[in-house]
Amino acid sequence: MLSGFGLNAQTLNDYFKTAAANNPGLQAKYKDFEIALQKVAQVNTLPDPTLSFGYLLSPMNGQRAELSLMQMFPWFGTLKAQGDAATLMADAKYQTFLDASNQLYYQVAASYYPLYELNLLKKVEQDNAEILESYKNIANVKFKNGVGSMVDVLRVDIMLKDSRTNLQILINKEHALLAAFNKIQNRNVQEKVIIADSLWIDDLPVSYRKDSLLINHPLLKEIDAKKEASEYSELAARKQGLPKIGIGLQYMIMDQNSAMSVSDDAKGVFMPMASLTIPIFRSKFKAAVKEAQLMQENYSLQKEELVNTLKSGYEMIWFEISQQRELMMLYDQQVVEAQQSLRLLFSAYGNSGKEFEEVLRMQQELLKYEKMKASAMANYHIAVAKLEYITSKSR
Repeated sequence: MLSGFGLNAQTLNDYFKTAAANNPGLQAKYKDFEIALQKVAQVNTLPDPTLSFGYLLSPMNGQRAELSLMQMFPWFGTLKAQGDAATLMADAKYQTFLDASNQLYYQVAASYYPLYELNLLKKVEQDNAEILESYKNIANVKFKNGVGSMVDVLRVDIMLKDSRTNLQILINKEHALLAAFNKIQNRNVQEKVIIADSLWIDDLPVSYRKDSLLINHPLLKEIDAKKEASEYSELAARKQGLPKIGIGLQYMIMDQNSAMSVSDDAKGVFMPMASLTIPIFRSKFKAAVKEAQLMQENYSLQKEELVNTLKSGYEMIWFEISQQRELMMLYDQQVVEAQQSLRLLFSAYGNSGKEFEEVLRMQQELLKYEKMKASAMANYHIAVAKLEYITSKSR
């Protein structure tokens, strides 16, 4: 139980790196972040200027045509507020990506440890089949020598068939577990997976990483970024309800043959222009401000709910870790005692040829505890991986 941790940790990290590089779901989350970044330039840029041209079919007052260019400017600070809101929404997308990355590590671990458990179960079942095979041979010899019963031979033969069937089921199950593990990394389902021979049981301190629960979690940072973005959105909505200023230039092309021309050399007249939008219809601006305020309330409630979920989730996971650790200690003791009892029973059977049924029963007890120990080991490490996920342990 206390060996092989370095090999296992390195293997898991290698698999995680492969998953992080190849997993399409994680790549899609990063694309969401890149897409959100493109929004920043879209919202903090001035609107396009307006260019217009008019031509008089019948000249009027010496004017033949006119050309005008107008640029509208939103109220001071509007573009900055919109840009800040978009930047914060992009940061929220990045926090979503970080959470997906942490979650992917947990998924890799949660798919890796069942494979470790399966390997242990296969070994236990193989050892059990070999022991039962030796028991069958011994029972046959004793029966031929008139010391044992044919029932003993049949009984161990039944158990041997059960063991071989269980082993075949485990072999079949391995294909499904390997396929699931490789798919997380977007690899071929038949790709070979290296599983550690043994795992280290860490002596975790009480309240392990509990102080990190509400500090670095990306989902909490995501909500904070969204709430702050909605505050800037509210500011932008208020400024959108203020007048917009337009500055432009008009060029009037004059008819040289007109009596209204100032001089023979006059071809046109420049005229600066200014305009001001009057936001009379206020309902859409008020609705935008109210929408931003409601979003802020929404995000506050979401954060409160997430904090409660993380706190309760931590307690449940810590209970699972403690429970599996205690079960492993129990199963260790049970395995040792079952082995001692089995040796005594087998020695008595060797001397008398009786109570072979008790030998087989104790062998099955030993098998049961070894299997439960393997399951507890895998469940313990899965629970630790989940705890590290909700506390956002960096990799």
